[in-house]
Amino acid sequence: MKPLIVTFPLSLMFFFSCGSGHPDKRVTAENAYEGVNKYCHDVYDWSAANENPSIMNVEMGAESDSAYEVVFRSYTGATVHFYVDKKTGNTRIVEKVPVLNIENETGTIDLLDYLEKKEKLESK
Repeated sequence: MKPLIVTFPLSLMFFFSCGSGHPDKRVTAENAYEGVNKYCHDVYDWSAANENPSIMNVEMGAESDSAYEVVFRSYTGATVHFYVDKKTGNTRIVEKVPVLNIENETGTIDLLDYLEKKEKLESK
């Protein structure tokens, strides 16, 4: 009976320490900015900014314990806020038009789809 008492707890410790076999990874602020910037250049028409680049940009916003905010500013005055989950890269998109007092959640993306494999995550 003694081997079972010792073996079972050791087996549990081994099982939980192995997890998925991948080290804990986190999205960095740099990853969040780079991924959103690539997404915005793929999705939005930047031709209006050819003559005046300052009318459109991507910049870091606020940071919480669980997410980074990255903000795209359009030449129209609208902003698109990307809330990037630090652990998963799942990104919630919220469009805001301050002049009209409009705010709409428009979907989600996987930020990791917009990063190169070697740059996707940094070890915690």
